[in-house]
Amino acid sequence: MTTTLAGGRAARRQTMRRIRPRRSPAVPLLLAVGAGAVAVLWLWWSNTPSIADTTGKIVAAGRITGLLAGYLMALVVLQMARVPALERRVGSDRVARWHAMSGRYTVSLVIAHVFLTMWGYALQAGKSLGDIVDQTITSIDTLPDMGKAAIGTGLLFVIAFISIGPIRRKLPYDGWYHVHLLTYAAVYLTFWHQITTGNEFAVEPSAKTFWYGLYGGVTAMVLWYRILTPIRLNLRHRMRVEAVIEETPGIVSVLIRGRRLHRIGAEAGQFFRWRFLAPGMRFSSHPYSLSAAPRPDLLRITVKAIGDHSSRLRELEPGTRVWAEGPYGALTAQRRSRGKVLLVAGGVGITPMRALFETLPGAAGDITLLYRANSTQDLALWDELAKIADERGARLMYAVNSPDGERPDISAESLKRKIPDVDKHDVFMCGPPGFAQQVYEALRGAGVPARRIHHESFEM
Repeated sequence: MTTTLAGGRAARRQTMRRIRPRRSPAVPLLLAVGAGAVAVLWLWWSNTPSIADTTGKIVAAGRITGLLAGYLMALVVLQMARVPALERRVGSDRVARWHAMSGRYTVSLVIAHVFLTMWGYALQAGKSLGDIVDQTITSIDTLPDMGKAAIGTGLLFVIAFISIGPIRRKLPYDGWYHVHLLTYAAVYLTFWHQITTGNEFAVEPSAKTFWYGLYGGVTAMVLWYRILTPIRLNLRHRMRVEAVIEETPGIVSVLIRGRRLHRIGAEAGQFFRWRFLAPGMRFSSHPYSLSAAPRPDLLRITVKAIGDHSSRLRELEPGTRVWAEGPYGALTAQRRSRGKVLLVAGGVGITPMRALFETLPGAAGDITLLYRANSTQDLALWDELAKIADERGARLMYAVNSPDGERPDISAESLKRKIPDVDKHDVFMCGPPGFAQQVYEALRGAGVPARRIHHESFEM
């Protein structure tokens, strides 16, 4: 059985506009981050006297690595705050990569800070490098807020350990997610020793004010966007499961009904983080894309069973309360810069592509969808796609394995044969990382500029 959600014309009217792509604020944001780092360096430099001896240089190096680590910690938390300007303009996947990179730099700086500072303190006490452990214990016992900092640093190391690629992939998503939330506790615990033992904040009151402002502002955004905004959204719209329908073996659609859902501001191509208040699922929140254009009273997600959470969706009962956060994601019509658009979907990546296929404005022949799956039986939502293509005069193609298992050719040459003017298209794509990389390379080989290849991964 398949679901069919009508309303394509109404959805296209909502997205109908002059093609005026919204520029990503990524570059200005990165410049602002760099300017902040320069300000931190200046703060350190202006409060560092001329140093002649080795011990002073080691302690000074410990101070600058500590300041930079503290600055990056605030940014790490900011990247977890789900600020709409980041999530919807830069893109959730890009922000997640920034968060991971910032986290690695932060942990590296923390390690350098602890090592250099304790080494320098040991030398100042007439000890040697071999006494660094003893000096660390002494500092924790005697310096203010160092006990909190030690606990916070330990939490950071645990979070960094479970985030290592091979380890992260072996952990259940929910377990990794909930341990990752300890980042907030780690940052809180390490903050106070920065203020009480940091030389820059002791001699420069304006620096302390700036530091409080930085961390206070980030804390306010976390409270607003991660706690208060979701509470407001769910109290206002009161979403519940309407029905669960099997689309193909292993793939189900969940229809979600609510009040005034059009006021959420969701667009085709975006996703929410969903929590279903059913036994065994209350404490799990997962990102799933909308698989149809949002309607005033109905949203739909289509999910492949690849884990515990996604496998349990088929067991949801009508009436189950739904807690949603979002919408998130920048894979929307606002990235479009050309009249012609190619949508490329791999597997269950069809969900945001199906919504865009229905809603992207365009004349007959302007919109093309290429759907990659293992077999024709795996082409979820195919009847809907065919109907949309027929109504819109759009082009619908699929690429499946041959009966003997041979994979279809998706190369620059095959794309140019099927779509001779592919280099004049905007391309939106969604699918597994390996598939996305293969298609990206094929598109670049076919002459599509990188700035017109739009991809977003929701595996976070």
